[in-house]
Amino acid sequence: MPSTAQPRILLLSAYDAGSHQRWREQLVSSQPDFDWEVLALPPRFFRWRIRGNALTWLQEPALKAHYDLLIVTSMVDLASLKGFHPHLARTPTILYMHENQFAYPDSGRQHASAEPKIVNLYSAVAADKVLFNSAWNRDSFLDGARRFLEMMPDGLPDGLLDGIGRKSQVVPVPIEDRLFVERTKPINAQRPHILWNHRWEYDKAPDRLSLLLDSLADAGQDFRLSVVGEQFRKEPEAFGGIRERHRERIVNWGYLQSRADYDRLLGEADVAISTALHDFQGLSVLEAMASGCVALAPDRLAYPEYLPAAQRYASHVDNPAAEADAAAGLLSRLIHQPPETCRPGDWRLSELQKKYYKVISATLGQQTVS
Repeated sequence: MPSTAQPRILLLSAYDAGSHQRWREQLVSSQPDFDWEVLALPPRFFRWRIRGNALTWLQEPALKAHYDLLIVTSMVDLASLKGFHPHLARTPTILYMHENQFAYPDSGRQHASAEPKIVNLYSAVAADKVLFNSAWNRDSFLDGARRFLEMMPDGLPDGLLDGIGRKSQVVPVPIEDRLFVERTKPINAQRPHILWNHRWEYDKAPDRLSLLLDSLADAGQDFRLSVVGEQFRKEPEAFGGIRERHRERIVNWGYLQSRADYDRLLGEADVAISTALHDFQGLSVLEAMASGCVALAPDRLAYPEYLPAAQRYASHVDNPAAEADAAAGLLSRLIHQPPETCRPGDWRLSELQKKYYKVISATLGQQTVS
């Protein structure tokens, strides 16, 4: 008789930052047909965490057990993990790439090291299926890995990256269905509520936000401002300048502890802005779009995959001032001539949970759902 036991899945998150935590909790709760075991490590000491996670988990009792499937995030050193636990070596594995180390912009403060890239590459080789949260993430990984390997002197196997490409698939982080709400009020063209909802780090380019806001103010456009997102011990100096110069316009400042308060803000803001130099999917922009905000982002990264061209301003990576002027000009036009509502329906959890089920089932070798 066939077994009625649920397939056992071990889910590993080696650097459980906010979006990683949210993704894994959402995945487990949306896939009740599987029996889940979850291990997660705190998001600190990045270089040790990405290189040392397999060693940290070396004596973990949960890794001694048998599983039908492994699902690991991009920070997990999958090659070492399978080497340290030989009984897991042949266990089917899905690698979920929230980001890739080949496409991170250099902050100028980090010690140069190839090891994070090597971990990503070796894990992709060791996995049976590689999932990316956007096509841009996939393409930048493959392009970056190709350039990296071209610098190596010898000993490279034929077709390595082509093989990774064939087993790769784009499956985004889903947006909760509850965020898809209908707006009943139009944009406040006289004093729009502008939202910037990103991590407070250099790669989200708060210096470009500062230039954009100054450009709006210089043009005589009044606005209200909410700058929210995950904060860290050290934050870019640009935030201090924004707070000082636009103090009277600020509605919300800093991290919102309550998810309900954040969801309410998404429903109240008029325009959600990204100034990012790196965004592998753009979850904050997608959430704002689902909630009815007009989204505005540079014409780069993953944004062209879901944001209409009319809502993407010209990208000038090497000229922040020119980019700020382009963004301010487009924002002014969108305020007075709002675009048609654009909702990212394909990113709904109710849609994507079916896709995740199919991928998991196929990797397990089970019959997939229709």
